[in-house]
Amino acid sequence: MSTVWLLDLDNTLHDAMPVVFPRINLAMTEYVARTVGLPHEEASELRVHYWRKYGATLLGMVRHHGVDPRDFLRETHPFPDIHRIVRRDHRLVQAVRRLKGRRVIVTNAPMHYAARVVDALGIGRLVDGLVTIESMKFAGRIQPKPSKAMLRRLAARLRVPPHRCVLVEDSVENLDSARAVGMRTVLVTGIGHGHRHPAERPRAGLGRRMDVQVQSFEHLPRKAVRTPHRAR
Repeated sequence: MSTVWLLDLDNTLHDAMPVVFPRINLAMTEYVARTVGLPHEEASELRVHYWRKYGATLLGMVRHHGVDPRDFLRETHPFPDIHRIVRRDHRLVQAVRRLKGRRVIVTNAPMHYAARVVDALGIGRLVDGLVTIESMKFAGRIQPKPSKAMLRRLAARLRVPPHRCVLVEDSVENLDSARAVGMRTVLVTGIGHGHRHPAERPRAGLGRRMDVQVQSFEHLPRKAVRTPHRAR
């Protein structure tokens, strides 16, 4: 049975820090301000609070303010110019192509945004599926990364045991959940974090162990072939 690569999108396959994330954060803050009736600064604090508590601002807005998830996702990811912001990189295309097995994008972003980013990156023909936040739903509730239950269901949906999956991410919290359900893990530390002080970049930290840690996704294929399969 071949490996299934579960590839995060923002800050894993491309750098979302300079333009994409600031625009999403601003759009979310404005949405929170309109919906809850808060000034900009307080709305921004509430947005961050929900993101830290639930893993996605959307969940807090649905749970506490009854917003329509589709409306929230549509209004907070307005990128008609995504092909100008996200550029194709032949090194990324080659790196994705060299991964042996199935390749599935798994992102907490909405489908309309993720599909356009994948197209802009030039990797659409190289991936076997797109799992976005709309499909991370169970019993009427959206359960995005780092939900362990969602990751287990995802492996079942892909008809592969968790230990055959490799989650490639820039989020240590998401990778912790993947390890807990038996998946292998790759931490990407550099993309989207290169402008930060080294102490602020994602690291596994004490008590955490990742199978592979790379500075950028382009370094992964060379290391991945040397990563041993963990016995189960």
